[in-house]
Amino acid sequence: MGEVVELGGVTRLDLPPDRVLEKAKGKLTGVVIIGYDEDGDEYFASSYADGGTVLWLMERAKLRLFKAVDDST
Repeated sequence: MGEVVELGGVTRLDLPPDRVLEKAKGKLTGVVIIGYDEDGDEYFASSYADGGTVLWLMERAKLRLFKAVDDST
């Protein structure tokens, strides 16, 4: 079987969550995880104890997402 090479970049296809988490492993100083479990229930976890810090990071991520969409059009 050949070697799989990840190209990186932006995709319009959903990626397996485990792949995304594995790629981030060992590279982050903190994390906020938002998603859905196998039953379709919301899942939230954070390494930050302070809710204000979590909210700030989520808003920064939202701003970056909006900017990425604007830059691609």
